[in-house]
Amino acid sequence: MSVHVKEEPVLVQNCDVENSELVVFNGNGVSELEDFGTCIDDITERVNQLEQKVVEVEHFYSTKDGAAQTNTSKSNSGGKKIAISQPNISKCNSAGKDKTKGKHVSSPELMRQFATMFRQITQNKWAWPFMEPVDVKGLGLHDYYKVIEKPMDLGTIKKKMEGSDYSNVREIYADVRLVFKNAMKYNEAKEDVYVMAQSLLQKFEEKWIHIMPKLVEEEKKQADEEAEEHANKQLTLEAAQAEMARDLSNELYEIDLELERLRESVVQRCRKLSTQEKKGLSAALGRLSPEDLSKALKMVSESNPSFPAGAPEVELDIDVQTDVTLWRLKVFVQEALKAAANKSSGGTNAQTNNNNTGEINKNNAKRRREISDAINKASIKRAKKA
Repeated sequence: MSVHVKEEPVLVQNCDVENSELVVFNGNGVSELEDFGTCIDDITERVNQLEQKVVEVEHFYSTKDGAAQTNTSKSNSGGKKIAISQPNISKCNSAGKDKTKGKHVSSPELMRQFATMFRQITQNKWAWPFMEPVDVKGLGLHDYYKVIEKPMDLGTIKKKMEGSDYSNVREIYADVRLVFKNAMKYNEAKEDVYVMAQSLLQKFEEKWIHIMPKLVEEEKKQADEEAEEHANKQLTLEAAQAEMARDLSNELYEIDLELERLRESVVQRCRKLSTQEKKGLSAALGRLSPEDLSKALKMVSESNPSFPAGAPEVELDIDVQTDVTLWRLKVFVQEALKAAANKSSGGTNAQTNNNNTGEINKNNAKRRREISDAINKASIKRAKKA
């Protein structure tokens, strides 16, 4: 014996799933709904806060770089931007340290050695043409700035050294070489200024070689210290993120428990679906589209993992489903049928793609037969039990 689910809604008193009011609670339903609504709002707020923390942890481990103190990431839900703040473990860093971070800072001893070398160059008898900026206007050097991109002189370098404008000797070395290179670039090789600049540059390079070993030693030591500092900072950041991840796990577990308690409380206060409502729900399931029917069967499998929601043929016994599942199905079916009715009424003139429509109707009929067979089997079971 087979039961065919009719195309038209099954007329069962007080169980029209499409138009029935969802009276869920017994007693003072309005007050209880408000209480549950408040609980849901609180949980939602907590989940939103946890979501931001999860994004921070995911961002940290995806980049493996804790150097950025503030970045922008997009949340997985809502598409809103969230400011991600990494734990600040270096509040005591001074502005001067941040300014020279990653660049070698020469020791006072090395700076004194270079100052001695620089003084010897400036006291040379041929240094006088290079002690002041080139008098471009006075000498009528109209093309000077076209040839020389960055003018430099020993007097300017001396002032910058006295004002502590240089942080390492390589910067001073580069400017001193620039003074002589500019002179050699603008003047011809046969001119005196060219010969004087070439001679002083050679003497300067010879003196520079003597302080190079000390400079290389300092740079290597500083690089090692910075690498160690970075590694320690990274370890501290990873420890902080790991602790945050543990806290998130604990908070999510607590929310799961709270949701479970709330669900049990709701179930205890829910009225049970009547036999007539179950019959109406069974009939309404047969009118769902294949896509919506698959969703409905998935809801059943969530509360009953052994239920074969994806099987070609399924047997669905309404009477053995939990109250939570029945209410979920009732709400889902009501919304799905309303949406389908609105869509159908708004597009009655769309009669193209007859082949596709026929295939869909064929699938609908097949799924309805499956549900009808399942309901029929369930009815037979109840009859035998009676």
